[in-house]
Amino acid sequence: MAPRIAVLGCGYWGSNHIRTLKGLGALYAVSDQNSDRAAGFAAEHGVLHIPVEELFTRDDVDAIVLALPPQFHAEYATRAVTNGKDVLVEKPIALTVADAEAEVKAARDNGRIFMVGHVLRFHPAFEKLLELVKSGELGEVRYIHSHRLGLGKFHTENDALWDLAPHDLSMILALTGSEPIEIRGEGAALLDHLSDFAHLHLKFPGDLRGHLFASRLNPYRERRLTVVGTKAMAVFDDVEQWERKLAVYRHAVWQDNGQWAFTAEEPTYIPVGEGMPLTRECQHFIECIQTRATPRTNGEEAINVLRILTAGTVTHGKRPG
Repeated sequence: MAPRIAVLGCGYWGSNHIRTLKGLGALYAVSDQNSDRAAGFAAEHGVLHIPVEELFTRDDVDAIVLALPPQFHAEYATRAVTNGKDVLVEKPIALTVADAEAEVKAARDNGRIFMVGHVLRFHPAFEKLLELVKSGELGEVRYIHSHRLGLGKFHTENDALWDLAPHDLSMILALTGSEPIEIRGEGAALLDHLSDFAHLHLKFPGDLRGHLFASRLNPYRERRLTVVGTKAMAVFDDVEQWERKLAVYRHAVWQDNGQWAFTAEEPTYIPVGEGMPLTRECQHFIECIQTRATPRTNGEEAINVLRILTAGTVTHGKRPG
């Protein structure tokens, strides 16, 4: 039997959760501070509209998806888990590490599932890339870099780093299997006090290096994650068509009489099954509710992501968020 899941927050991303959970047969109710908006979604999908203040104490709600402005996530996630609800919290789960630790601890103390909306961890192309790394297909990973660029979206609370980078940081942490030991951030605010683009420079144990570039003031859209190993390089490009989303380059680099030489090979495109990451994420959440398994994207991972964001934040008169 599918769990009865309510979505709190009927904005852009909340509406995606609503449609996805409806398709999976698990949408039970919707809720939003804008009651008219929530009522409209409820009528459209044939589910309950539950006022926000009633949502947390309803015995007929098993779990809640929180898709709110991030400054509200910690408060409502804590209320949900202390009232016996499992939660899926959109990123970022809080604006401070302390708040994130408190809500994750509350979930643990109350025996509740706590999952984070790092949706690209459920992308079939990333899952295959992670498989290539773990199998040693790329050799020893030495460098990972990601570019997440585009125009907008502009938020009053989140800068480009906090809005865009959690996706890539989640993937980088999964690929490295470790936390960075050095973090350096750079950014610039061109419109107001919030950074519109940001760079993160990361150093991991074993001298593995990482770099992340996020921008919301870029004329073209780029969604690319590159992994450089000692045997091969791989690129997950989410802007490409499905048959070209994951490419492996088997370039060779060597020294010949003290001089560096290389061969550049054409990419091999790795077949990946098509699938919507959000659908797969919601399916995973449902499975975790039913089996009580620890989610792939759990609270500890979210805390690690927040630590990196905090360490890499460059302020411009006011802290982002």
